[in-house]
Amino acid sequence: MALVVKSAVKAQLKGFRVGGDFFAALDKQIAETLKTAMARAKANGRKTLRAADL
Repeated sequence: MALVVKSAVKAQLKGFRVGGDFFAALDKQIAETLKTAMARAKANGRKTLRAADL
């Protein structure tokens, strides 16, 4: 499942080219960040993610 809207990312990267493997790696990194944030919130007894969880 793609977590990123490619067109939105490309709009932020004006003037840069994007390699074919970039979006897969970005999705993987975001998924790992989300897992870490969820684990931190759960460890703190919360179901709400906050900026501090990142």
